[in-house]
Amino acid sequence: MSKSSASPEDELSRRARRALNTDSVASIPPAVYPGRQPLAGPRVRLEPLDPRRHCDGLFAIGHADETALALWEYLPYGPFAGRTAMHNWMRQCAASADPVFCALRDIQSECLMGMASFLEIRPMIGVIEIGHIWLAPPFQKTPQATEALVLMMRHAFNDLDNRRLEWKCNALNLPSRNAALRLGFRYEGVFYNHNIVKGNNRDTAWYSVLDSEWPAVQANLERWLAAENFDSDGRQRSSLSSLNKALW
Repeated sequence: MSKSSASPEDELSRRARRALNTDSVASIPPAVYPGRQPLAGPRVRLEPLDPRRHCDGLFAIGHADETALALWEYLPYGPFAGRTAMHNWMRQCAASADPVFCALRDIQSECLMGMASFLEIRPMIGVIEIGHIWLAPPFQKTPQATEALVLMMRHAFNDLDNRRLEWKCNALNLPSRNAALRLGFRYEGVFYNHNIVKGNNRDTAWYSVLDSEWPAVQANLERWLAAENFDSDGRQRSSLSSLNKALW
């Protein structure tokens, strides 16, 4: 197949190729298990999930209108019949050791933005995933949304010392797939018939960043988030997608 006739999936697969290796790995556990601790940047604070503090605000932003209700389409839970149902679910989330959930809060307005988690936590081999991500419509495609995910990526590598950070999503969830590539994750392929969610088959697209790739990805993320990357009207000067696409 010529390059001009290659499909988008073929192009993604080409860009995702890495050299195979059998490099030695230290015998001690190479990663640390994530704790329940706040993470903060200039725009966003990630707070350990607490149903007493977070349920009312998260229920409101996640059920405000039809646009908000669409957030739950690709998640294995929600929307919820009422606040009590969501509170009961959040109590289970708060008690979970894997995933470890957090609430996302905009620092300037103090408004809750949504939720996210660390999951598939395997410190003995240095692998962790970020997922269960949902953001209220007003915060989607904003610097706050990007910063929240960058805080998690930075924590996974710089503080927890992981070798591999994963991102998985329904293969039909194009916004999530585009977000992964924009953040610097590399596409690895699709696991077909990988799961059953809400009674429907789920084919899962896999993405990752390796520790050897993280310094270059981190530099681009920090360059994009820097104040000087935005003009007086808040418009970006450099595109994060373009910065990270150039890496591969």
